[in-house]
Amino acid sequence: MNKAISAIIFGIAIVVAAAFLGNAYVNRNKPDGQIEVTGLGSKDFTSDLIVWEGSYSTSSPIVGEAYNQLEQNKKTIASYLQSRGIADSILVFSAVQTNRKTTPIYGENGTYVGERFEGYELSQRINVESKEVEKVEKISREITELLNQGVQFYSQSPRYYYTKLADLKIEMISRATEDARIRAEQIAINSGGELGDLQSARMGVFQITGQNSAEDYSWGGTYNTSSKEKTASITMKLVYESE
Repeated sequence: MNKAISAIIFGIAIVVAAAFLGNAYVNRNKPDGQIEVTGLGSKDFTSDLIVWEGSYSTSSPIVGEAYNQLEQNKKTIASYLQSRGIADSILVFSAVQTNRKTTPIYGENGTYVGERFEGYELSQRINVESKEVEKVEKISREITELLNQGVQFYSQSPRYYYTKLADLKIEMISRATEDARIRAEQIAINSGGELGDLQSARMGVFQITGQNSAEDYSWGGTYNTSSKEKTASITMKLVYESE
């Protein structure tokens, strides 16, 4: 009798063990119940604000003469820009910088014995910030015309900005989120399931690069200012339940 009972118990144990192992095998191959996707939102746009800077300088053994010449150059530059349609209100001149120029003097044996005063060099910068991008851009290329008026003007490359970045960022987030949702739905369909509720969403870094450029994305975000035509992009990482 005891042998029969033992045999029955042993048989039941084998069945339970087999069922447990079979269930473990099935669960091991089930998905974890989540679908994780990354969507991209991007848009090309044209800058609507330009910032342009330049500088000019004069030199003379007498600081007063150098300053008077610098003031004359300032008037010439302002007059030229105003004649090209730049309002006086957006011309910002920096404070005058003064540099005392000297030349080192060396003795016959090459040792330093002092310095010779050469004069004073005075310099000043000008800044123009405008939404008339094309106009200022053109002037920045043609400013060398001032050479004909005796002014040595050093023009820097313009910087380009966009004043509606906040609205653009919201639009990019919407595009990236929609792109990620479509990807998740397709994954769910391909796997024979359905897309469940959104569990989490994480936004990537907002990037602005020049159009058709080879600029690399930065972990802290790239913000191109050298190109008038730009591309904005952002990523969104979404995690959905899988049903």
